[in-house]
Amino acid sequence: MNTLSDVNQEITARRTPLHQFTVPLSATRRGARLARLLATEQLRSWELPFDPARLIVAELASNAAVHGRVPGRSFRLGLIVTAAATLRIEVTDARGEQPPAQARATADAEPSEAGHGLVLVEALADRWGVRTGPVPCKTVWAELDLGTRG
Repeated sequence: MNTLSDVNQEITARRTPLHQFTVPLSATRRGARLARLLATEQLRSWELPFDPARLIVAELASNAAVHGRVPGRSFRLGLIVTAAATLRIEVTDARGEQPPAQARATADAEPSEAGHGLVLVEALADRWGVRTGPVPCKTVWAELDLGTRG
């Protein structure tokens, strides 16, 4: 029988990061490319698979550089691995007033249409979403359950 203390300890253990990496990057296409490269190397150093995480990082960082760009402001890439074997990818930009388009793929959708890349994120991630704040920022996040990936 689990006590409230046991449950609280389990919840805390699941959320405690085993690994954490954060880096600010210029809100440019070059910064987005660097985000993907840094994420790949960081995951490699943690001995974790880097696919599909690097594809998700590439899409979220590209969105931050193109749609979340504010002149003179950077975006931030964050990678967090928890004890619950979850990799959380976070990309924070300075355009909190502009949430990402959450368009669904359709048979006649063009790759250039807004929200198309997030269809890729939705397909690859186990969960994803958007968190607003602190003002003026927003964070688009995606999670991968590492224990279920081969």
